[in-house]
Amino acid sequence: MRPNVLIAQSGGPSAVINNSLRGVIDFCHEHPDTFGRVFGGWHGIEGVLKEELLDLSAQDPRELRLLETTPAAGAIGTCRYKLREKQREDFQRVVDVFKAHHIGFFFYIGGNDSMDTAHKIAALARDKGLDLIATGVPKTIDNDVGDADFKLVDHTPGYGSTARYWAVNLLAANEENAGSCPADPVLVLQAMGRKIGFIPAAARLADPKRELPLQIYLTESGLTLADLADRVSDRVRQCGRCLVVVSEGFEVGDIGAQKDAFGHTSFGASDLTVQQVVVSYLNKHGLPATGKARGQVPGTDQRHSVVLASTVDLAEAYESGRKAAEIAMRDGNGWMATILREPGEVYRARYDKAPLEVVANSERFFPKHWISPSRIDVTDDFIRYARPLIGEEWVRVPLENGLPRFARLKPLFVEKRCPAYQPEAYRKR
Repeated sequence: MRPNVLIAQSGGPSAVINNSLRGVIDFCHEHPDTFGRVFGGWHGIEGVLKEELLDLSAQDPRELRLLETTPAAGAIGTCRYKLREKQREDFQRVVDVFKAHHIGFFFYIGGNDSMDTAHKIAALARDKGLDLIATGVPKTIDNDVGDADFKLVDHTPGYGSTARYWAVNLLAANEENAGSCPADPVLVLQAMGRKIGFIPAAARLADPKRELPLQIYLTESGLTLADLADRVSDRVRQCGRCLVVVSEGFEVGDIGAQKDAFGHTSFGASDLTVQQVVVSYLNKHGLPATGKARGQVPGTDQRHSVVLASTVDLAEAYESGRKAAEIAMRDGNGWMATILREPGEVYRARYDKAPLEVVANSERFFPKHWISPSRIDVTDDFIRYARPLIGEEWVRVPLENGLPRFARLKPLFVEKRCPAYQPEAYRKR
């Protein structure tokens, strides 16, 4: 009997995450001698613990094909549940569910914390003598998985699309600001990125020749709110207006930060936004102009706007999924698929593997040498790095009645074989 496949995902969604899911599914279905039925963990590892397994092999192939341009995580769900060392019952439950459903291959799609979960399950398989292969599929819009030298991972699926979103968004924001600057001379835009500046940096892709009055404030800049106000005022004096892109992690003092289950600050759920604080500070201290600063906080659309997705990102997400399945088939347990960049001026990607134990909980930061001396811009080296990732074309999203037609998977769940279970982290102590 061929071992079955279980795919799950966790962490924040992306515009292209479902194409990685599709890549794993397609490869497994193309190799029926190796892989049995393909299941999806409903809402990540939580679905595994609750034994909520969606039968993906029973879905209409046409709906699976539509995963290509279906954004976010609605197809099989995601979670922010972390398997912690002390939660021994959770680990045993994973073993029980895998055994009950003859799971021989486990794929986890996600970022740093997700790779930690995949690594723990890979180690669990070794320790328990399970005939199981656990493999990671990279995903994070923050582009923070990997090493500082970009030798393990050049970039992660999801980042290119969010970078494109910001380049397009900045161009539109410039038209808004240019037209309304007598009343609104400063427009403050807040970008995702708790500690890593890859997302706000992408705004520079809209203006590589630096012709716009754009200032970028990364968390890593080390600047203060007062520094920001001084630099913005200087720019307003020079040209009458200023576009400010600020990272959500830029230090502005107490914002009533809320934490998610991974322990990360959830800026969208906190009492204040950085943008609100910056706009209030600028207006309170006064601008050298007759108007006021105003702000905008794009929300989760930064990570799920498929109409602004990068075609390069979509293709690489799919190939990463396929590569992960190939790695599982040929190389065995404990790897993550990875994207590397071929040398040369023309951008070319290749797909390889990295040990899960190395990438688990890895975190790289925006390279210091990519921050300009002014600390309110990025260098041309960053532009050369990021520009190929946003692609050259518009994504073609199928339409139905004038609206995007996303995949509609049926709730075909596998029959449960284990006792009911409540994940340890959700029990009252």
